[in-house]
Parts: sequence; C-alpha cells; structure tokens
Amino acid sequence: MSYLHSMACYTEGIRALAPVKWRSFDGLMSVFWDAEGQSGARGYYLSPDPRIVIFFNDVSSHILMTNREGGFGQHSRPMTRAIYVPAGVPMWTNFTSMHRFSHLDLHLHKDRLLRFLSPSVGSSVALTALRRPVEIQDVGAIETLAGLLVDEVSNPSKHALYAESLVRSIVTGLLDFPQHDNKKANGRLTQAQMNRLISCLNARSDRRLSVAEMAATVGLSESWFANVFKQTTGRTPLQWQLGRRIELAQKLLVKSDLTVAGVAAQLGFTDQAHLTKAFRQIVGETPAAWRRLQQLR
Repeated sequence: MSYLHSMACYTEGIRALAPVKWRSFDGLMSVFWDAEGQSGARGYYLSPDPRIVIFFNDVSSHILMTNREGGFGQHSRPMTRAIYVPAGVPMWTNFTSMHRFSHLDLHLHKDRLLRFLSPSVGSSVALTALRRPVEIQDVGAIETLAGLLVDEVSNPSKHALYAESLVRSIVTGLLDFPQHDNKKANGRLTQAQMNRLISCLNARSDRRLSVAEMAATVGLSESWFANVFKQTTGRTPLQWQLGRRIELAQKLLVKSDLTVAGVAAQLGFTDQAHLTKAFRQIVGETPAAWRRLQQLR
C-alpha cells in the first residue's frame, strides 16, 4: 500500500531549481529536492511521523537549525549532512548565506518502522531508537545508499522491494539503537554514539567539550563514559578531543593566513606556547616548523 505523508511546512526564500522527484512505497515516501536558499531564508517543519533528511553537499556553514521556536542563537546549531527527526519534533531552519543544495527526504510511517525494527531488536529498543534524534556530519555509506535510492526514485527500473530495502538500510545505519545494559555492550560505544559525539564536537568552533558534556551527548554517566570511550578509541576522551583539535590546527595552518598565535586563540588554547607544546607532542614538530615543511611540498 502506498503512503502519503502529512507534514506542516512553511518556507520563505527557498526555491526548487528542478522538478521535485518523489515515489511512494509501503509505509514510506522518498522525495528528492534540488533547491536554493537565499541569505535569510527560513523554514518550519513538523510531521506526525518520523523523517530522515540526507544532504548531498555540506550545508553546515550555510544553514542553522533549532528545535525551539525563536531558538536561533543560544539553541541553534549547524545543519549536519544527515538527520533523523522523531515524530512530533518541530524544526526551524535559517540560511546564513545563499546556498544551493540537494537533499533526500524520507517520510516514514511510525507503525511501519516499528514493525520492521521490532523483530530484530525488540519493541522496547525499537521505540527508544525511534524517539532519539540523530544528527551526523560524516555520512559515509549512508550517502551511497541515498544516491542509489535517488537514482531509483528518478528512474524506476526495479521492483519496489529494491527501493524499500535501501530505505531499511539507511534507517538501520542512521538510527541510534540503545543497549539494554551498557555494561554488556562489550564495553564499547556504538558507531551511532561516536557519530553523535563527532557531530557535536564539530559544531563547536574551538572543538572543545567537557567530559561531562561528551557523556551527556551519548546518554551515559561521566564515569562509565570515560571507561567505555577508552575501550573504544584507545585514548581518554580529552586525549581524543585534543587530537581532533590538533587536526583542525593543521588544516588552519595550511589553508589560512592565521598566525600560530591566531590559530591558538581560535581553537581555545591558552596561548601560542600551549598550542606549540600540544602540537609537538602529537605531530612531532612545532606548528611553525610543520607549516614550513608543508609549504615546501
């Protein structure tokens, strides 16, 4: 049985650049948009069913989102490449600059999703996963699956089961499935938890989170989080975070004209000496020496 979604939607300053491509299946609808938003463009979206949005280009520096009315500012965050929005959760978006984008919208009937997930993970775990929003920037294989689905929606050539199986793979790859007991989860974070943590860290300009904030992001106590994080990555949360900040420092040293002191200030280091010490510890060179080596290559 085909499915027609129902969603309250208001947009201003956003226009489609090509005819919208869509296809309805059993309990789900796939919609592909190629569009453009003007600076200051905005949107409001509220659906009684869950939905997934996957962008085929990076929009994080152009679109802000929030789940609170009037929440732009303290409660807004950059739009990520893939998001799962639970049923009944409102979303507001705002364009900070003009940007062309393409994305796939998946509208999913909540009862159909529950019937699909429950035999594998149980109804309790499935319900918990369906209530958890997901926002990831590193889409990986999900983008490949979404591209295959767009091809099939645009030019249908196979049985509907093919497109439905692609949607199921996207759902299971994106949703965050909780463990009944974290201590029985082999002492490791799930990939969904790591994706959520990376997205949250990337949303901070200085790439800094406290251990308490990191633990809250993945829904664990601070003490248990520190334990399973080291089991997962081989490093403590702060060691891992420092490594991410040094990676960003390397990008800034190569791609920007910032001084070493300017890079230190942007990434929240106490001063240039603080950055230099951490950089040498991880990279083996001072920032200035490493930058000179890159310029010679």
